Amino acid sequence: MKAPESDPGERQSANRFLEFVERLQAPVAIDTPERFSCDRKLIVAAIARPDRESQVEMWRAALGDHGTPLYGEIAELVEQFDLGPEGITQAADEARAQANGAGAIPSSDLWRACRAQCAGRMEDFAQKLTPVQTWDDIVLPADTSKQLREIAAQVSRRAQVYERWGFARRIRRGRGISALFSGASGVGKTMSAEALANHLNLDLYRIDLAGVVSKYIGDTEKNLRRIFDAAEQSGAILFFDEADALFGKRTEVKDSHDRYANIEVNYLLQRMEEYRGLAILATNRKSALDRAFLRRLRFVVDFPFPDAARRRLIWSKSFPKEAPVGELDFDFLARLEITGGNIRNIALNAAFMAAERGGPIELDNVLHAVRREYSKIDKLVTESEFGRHYGGRR
Repeated sequence: MKAPESDPGERQSANRFLEFVERLQAPVAIDTPERFSCDRKLIVAAIARPDRESQVEMWRAALGDHGTPLYGEIAELVEQFDLGPEGITQAADEARAQANGAGAIPSSDLWRACRAQCAGRMEDFAQKLTPVQTWDDIVLPADTSKQLREIAAQVSRRAQVYERWGFARRIRRGRGISALFSGASGVGKTMSAEALANHLNLDLYRIDLAGVVSKYIGDTEKNLRRIFDAAEQSGAILFFDEADALFGKRTEVKDSHDRYANIEVNYLLQRMEEYRGLAILATNRKSALDRAFLRRLRFVVDFPFPDAARRRLIWSKSFPKEAPVGELDFDFLARLEITGGNIRNIALNAAFMAAERGGPIELDNVLHAVRREYSKIDKLVTESEFGRHYGGRR
């Protein structure tokens, strides 16, 4: 008798359950996502999830007359959320209740009900981020911003291109939209993922790949399977941070562990290709990634270190319009060679200093916060960079 592979606690519970099943004399039907073996004769029936066409029909049946004006929106729901019969029925009931008999159900209520069906399934595996950033908040080169909007368009226009324009029949692999965000820490990768989630009205989950990768052969693949299985219905954006933890293991094959590292990377890319939503990998070292892996990603977006002009804009956007800001020398601040993440930290810390002193946010508050940030990131305060402010208050 063999229980499904899992952690020790789950394996022990599964073994006890199988021992109970083997003692029963009556036929037993077991619903399980994994195959297992026992001493009883087994008849295995693989039941596939409903395909897209079946889900569209389920939505129409669940919505009845309320769904007649929404047939176009239903195709978009099915393209984003992989719900089964029970989930579709519950989402339709919730959307109908929100409409409260007021006639046609707004598509926004249906979308909200689908997101609610999937809430809570990812919390064991990922950190849910509340998107607060918008397109207006991120400061990037024009081509980088254009790429982000192209990603958003591919997510929102899938039903039109795949179904109504017939491209689904030409897709041999999965329809998943995968992207690599490459750049140093603090240049806007996470903010951009938030802006995408905000624009697309989707949940956003951050997965730390450094915590997923295991030194034991097979465990990394198992951890990734659990994440994607939990996410498959949600349509959420998956943001895999610290991708170097997995991709950095793949250099040249010298032993069995190197070969298995390749299997783990291939498994991740395969699941990203099959995933119904958008999956993003974030890395600080694109150069460490094999070109063969890069070719399998739909988008590769580079986030460069901000130049002086973009740093000036980031500084100006880092202080809310409600904040009492004194005379800040943005031209000088733009000379400081730091990332947008550092700038936002400095602006916030300067605001707290000003609040404690009971006055507006002045340049001396900002300079003090700059020195604190420089110390934190082990960056030297130099006269060439600070100029006349080099000898200021510390």
